[in-house]
Amino acid sequence: MSINDEKMKESLMFNQGGQSESYPFARDTMQNGTAEAVVYNSKKLEDAVHQMGVKIKHHEENIKFLKAQKNGLDNSILDMQVALGNYEAASKSGSENEELSHVQSEEETIEHMLKHGKSAAGIWYQLKSQYGTQASHLPLMKDVLGIVAMLGKVDDDNLSRLLSDYLGLETMLAIVCKTYDGVKALETYDKESHINKTSGLHGLGASIGRPLDGRFLVICLEKLRPYAGEIIADDPQRRLNILKPRLPNGESPPGFLGFAVNMVNIDSVNLYCATSAGYGLRETLFYNLFSRLHVYKTREDMLQALPCIRDGAISLDGGKINHIGVFSGKSEIDVKFPKSSGRSNLPQNYFEIKREMKEMKWKKERTVEDMQREQALLDHARFNFDIKKQEYLKFLAQSSSYATQLQAGGERLTR
Repeated sequence: MSINDEKMKESLMFNQGGQSESYPFARDTMQNGTAEAVVYNSKKLEDAVHQMGVKIKHHEENIKFLKAQKNGLDNSILDMQVALGNYEAASKSGSENEELSHVQSEEETIEHMLKHGKSAAGIWYQLKSQYGTQASHLPLMKDVLGIVAMLGKVDDDNLSRLLSDYLGLETMLAIVCKTYDGVKALETYDKESHINKTSGLHGLGASIGRPLDGRFLVICLEKLRPYAGEIIADDPQRRLNILKPRLPNGESPPGFLGFAVNMVNIDSVNLYCATSAGYGLRETLFYNLFSRLHVYKTREDMLQALPCIRDGAISLDGGKINHIGVFSGKSEIDVKFPKSSGRSNLPQNYFEIKREMKEMKWKKERTVEDMQREQALLDHARFNFDIKKQEYLKFLAQSSSYATQLQAGGERLTR
């Protein structure tokens, strides 16, 4: 075998190791050219394939960046839609009647609560009305924060009815205590584990001619597992920074208005440190009552969002899905959250928010277009890469076959 044949064999063995690629018609190249030409052409193809791989990675990184940008815009747009939606709902009744409406709503809630006069909530509120501020100093009452129905307010009457219906009458009338000692003080037992009707709420009810009728629900804040996430920065209502829902395709569900836990307005006194651990009512009471309950504009929106609903959902037209996936219709209860004043919750820069939201929607449209272009370029680059890969595999097969022939021919010449 000649020296040139030996060099060709070494070049082919180098290529078979996967270090470079060559043209598909390798047999002709090696028959008509030198070993140096083979190596040169292999290196040329190797560089071309490498550049294709770099292009693919570049397009993939661009798409990843654009998706993150689009998700950020979606979240900002959704936050603005919720803020504007709350403003528009609150402004329908007219600003001059807001304060009056707020007072009337509170009186209506108390009136309906007192209709359940023999309930624990009715007895507690009658005592509070009778004794005023002194009621909080009574040993039985000092640990009680209030009744669920009176610890939160909602901007819109319709939403208030829906949230109240979701919780149910028993929960709306539940007494909320800070500590477990306060819970134990509301109902005591004798040695035979029978209820002591002369102490606790039973004794107080009997003393005012309204004996407690039936069971009652008490919620102990210190026994609740608080929300473990972040609070929205600079939000005067200390709303929870819960991750926005996403459909399987990555889009925000249409008609999503927000999380119920963030739609309840809480008095400033109960926003901070309602428990000894420093948690407010939103992180404890309302997060445990509503969890991540979604609120949608319509039933249709709610049903389309089923894949991303985990803890239930309601819609403003009366649809309801509880946390175990049971669908139900609208059924009102008489005790509901009072309507908030709304005036302190309105965004001061309403038109600025609308302008920013319009700009963000425009940016989102441009981002989606960029994503589509990058995806087309990525598909084209992958197609070309697959073609070169097939040429490379064909070259390996041809070069391996020809190398075998050269080796066999060399052995015959040696003999």
